[in-house]
Formats: sequence, C-alpha cells, structure tokens
Amino acid sequence: MHKLASAILFGCSLFSAGMALAQTAPAAPPAPPHVGRHASTHEDLRAIEQVVADFQAALIAKDVKLLSSLMLHTNILFASPADDAFIKNMRDTTDVHFDGVGAGGYAAFANFIKREPQRTEEKFYNVKITQDRHVAWVNFDYEFLVGGKLSNYGAEAWQMVKRDGDWKILSVVWSMHPAAEAGK
Repeated sequence: MHKLASAILFGCSLFSAGMALAQTAPAAPPAPPHVGRHASTHEDLRAIEQVVADFQAALIAKDVKLLSSLMLHTNILFASPADDAFIKNMRDTTDVHFDGVGAGGYAAFANFIKREPQRTEEKFYNVKITQDRHVAWVNFDYEFLVGGKLSNYGAEAWQMVKRDGDWKILSVVWSMHPAAEAGK
C-alpha cells in the first residue's frame, strides 16, 4: 500500500508542477478574425495537387520538359542549404564567400534526372497545401529513390504562384539526410 500512496503523491506533485508552469506561461492573445482566413478555392487546390502529381510523374518518366513547365522559370531557388558545419569547412578551406546554397539549382537537378540511367522517384508524405489567392505553399516529407533504393530523405517546401491562370513552382527548398541515417 505504501508504494501506491507514493505513486499517487508523486503523480499529484507532477500535476501541480505542470499546473504552476501553465499558469506562469504568458497566454497568446486571441487572433483577430481575419487571421487564418485564406482566399482559397477547390479548383486552385486541385490544380496545385496536379502540379505535385505532375512533378512526381516527370521524375519517373525523366520528362524534363514537363518538369520545366512546372517551374516559374529556370532560375528559381532550388536548393538544399548546407548546415553551419559544412559552410564553415568550405569557408575555411575553399571559398570565403560560400553561403551553403549551391549554384546549380533547378538546371543541375533537371540534368541529373535526364542523365541518371536508373529510375528516379520522389515519394511525398504528409502533404500540406496552404493557398491564399495567387500564392501557395506545399510542405511535405519526402523520400528520393534512385534505382528503387533510398538515396536521401527529409522535409521539403515549395512556394508557388499563379501566373496566367496556371500554378507554377516559385522555389523548392529541402533538408537532406543520407539513406544511411534512415531507421536510426
């Protein structure tokens, strides 16, 4: 019985401590009614979903012309920024101006897809689309596969813009973990 009483007392102490912390944390002010209210349509969301599907299909088919048609232009931001340790190493050894964003961008990616002899595929998980008028964001977790094997994975974010009635990718930024880190 002593163990039960101790467990109950301990649980009550944790609850009380949690309540005290909750009471001391500043409360966020309530959001005004217009916050979170987006001008979004089902037609636009479907069109954005189609861009996502076309992107994935273009990789598998190695259709870089289709891939290109999804971009606003060739020089969009298309990068997996390096972490601070890599940037420091590059600045110390190679280039004092290195900022961690590769210069190749979309063109380098398209050339890789075109020249890679094995099947390339990017699988998307937990896709979230936020659209407000002519601007949208697509966020998801991804796996990039080459020859059916995991190459890398991470989180990816696209910014999109509607131009001349079509949704175009304005930027693509992603984190990257090597396949060796999967399952750790």
